[in-house]
Amino acid sequence: MSVHIDRFAGKRAVVTGAGQGIGLAVAHRLVAEGADVVLVDRADTVREAAAELKSHAVLADLETYDGARTALTEAAQLLGGVDVLVNNVGGAINFKPFTEFTATEIQAEITRSLMTTLWSCRAALPGMTAQGHGVIVNVSSAATRGIHRIPYSAAKGGINALTASLALEYAEAGIRVVATAPGGTDAPPRRVSRGTPSHDTERERAWFRAHIDQTVASSLLKRYGTLDEQAAAICFLASEEASYITGSVLPVAGGDLG
Repeated sequence: MSVHIDRFAGKRAVVTGAGQGIGLAVAHRLVAEGADVVLVDRADTVREAAAELKSHAVLADLETYDGARTALTEAAQLLGGVDVLVNNVGGAINFKPFTEFTATEIQAEITRSLMTTLWSCRAALPGMTAQGHGVIVNVSSAATRGIHRIPYSAAKGGINALTASLALEYAEAGIRVVATAPGGTDAPPRRVSRGTPSHDTERERAWFRAHIDQTVASSLLKRYGTLDEQAAAICFLASEEASYITGSVLPVAGGDLG
């Protein structure tokens, strides 16, 4: 990790979904670059992660507005305000053709990968507006064009629209809203499952394998990215180096534009 010393000195940052994966990598980089950080997750592992970083942890379920509002209120109290919000909660749960999804499964994907970001933005914006500045970085996905995760793709497309519209609506309030669109990303085994069912049949394994093959094929670099590559892009957009960027979605997917 190439650290920009003091790039976030004096900044107060909240990272959601920070117990593992991209969120944890972002939290590590923000702390290394001088930010005071609150890590938010609904899994207890976030407390361990925050302790390692000498940061703050907030346990919350962001799939509800009450959970998001409580989390952002507590974070603002811990930090004295929020300058940067990284909305990282999300992730496909099921991998199969669209017509194999039940209505309940479709709703779960939208709730996990769109509503968590929508609720967190709604909870953070009043405080940012009152202080006259702020940056929101939403984590979308290059899988807005992908197979065997159509509800997830729809949710991430919603995040792209949310990013553009919020940037337009809140620019006069001094708030930038941007997003990254990660492609496939290598990460250690998840400590807390997304709830993806086990692939017990050859057909289910083939569906899962097909989405991985498509992800790699869509990348011009023909590989998965790293957690650090994703965190670097997110932190750039959150920093003053990106002060003239708002409303944009930056693909971080080896050339796959999603």
